Amino acid sequence: MARNDIKGKVVLIAGGGKNLGGLLSRELAKQGGRIAIHYNSESTRADAEQTLAEVQQLGADAFLFQGDLTKVENITKLFDETVAKFGGIDIAINTVGKVLKKPFIDTTESEYDSMSDINSKVAYFFIQEAGKKLNDNGKICTIVTSLLAAYTGLYSTYEGMKAPVEHFTRAASKEFGPRGISVTAVAPGPMDTPFFYGQESEDAVAYHKSAAALGGLTDIRNIAPLVKFLVTDGWWITGQTIFANGGYTTR
Repeated sequence: MARNDIKGKVVLIAGGGKNLGGLLSRELAKQGGRIAIHYNSESTRADAEQTLAEVQQLGADAFLFQGDLTKVENITKLFDETVAKFGGIDIAINTVGKVLKKPFIDTTESEYDSMSDINSKVAYFFIQEAGKKLNDNGKICTIVTSLLAAYTGLYSTYEGMKAPVEHFTRAASKEFGPRGISVTAVAPGPMDTPFFYGQESEDAVAYHKSAAALGGLTDIRNIAPLVKFLVTDGWWITGQTIFANGGYTTR
């Protein structure tokens, strides 16, 4: 199969049941992908089932996998079940993340551990498992955050635990490159989804909307095409973090 053709390829999406992950599930299904849709827990089951129904209505072969990916054995099971279902994996996309907005001095050890597990540990072992299980010429993409280029307080654990993913991406791209596998990260600005609003005051929301040079929050419809590009025609880009935020941050 051609590198730039999704048709018939197997796409595994962690956090693929809603928000950006759900959009990617639908968009890649439209292009003929076979989709493995991961979701975390019972609280997101309804969204995931709705996404699965929409993907299947598009004519795509797809299935759901539920699991807490902070337990590495669930990452292994996700990849193994996808291989068992579809015979292999061509594209692995990780949209999993958690935001915590809290002063540095008030952050608890349990909050630190949770943020580390969700934003850093999951990303590491997802990339590791993809390196083991992806077909040659596969693609790996992780969603990070444009706060990696911000000079700000209150998000120390979020930006701090996403930061290692840049290094994971570089190292993995170097190690997996001989097999033709590209590894990238995409750093959106604050996205206009429920993921964003939970920890922000009205004043903070107004600030974030005004901070981007192009105005407004990041729309997931502006991120999905970039991810699609990186896992198709843009496969020659590897080891890079791509900032896509309308001018919210830059470096």
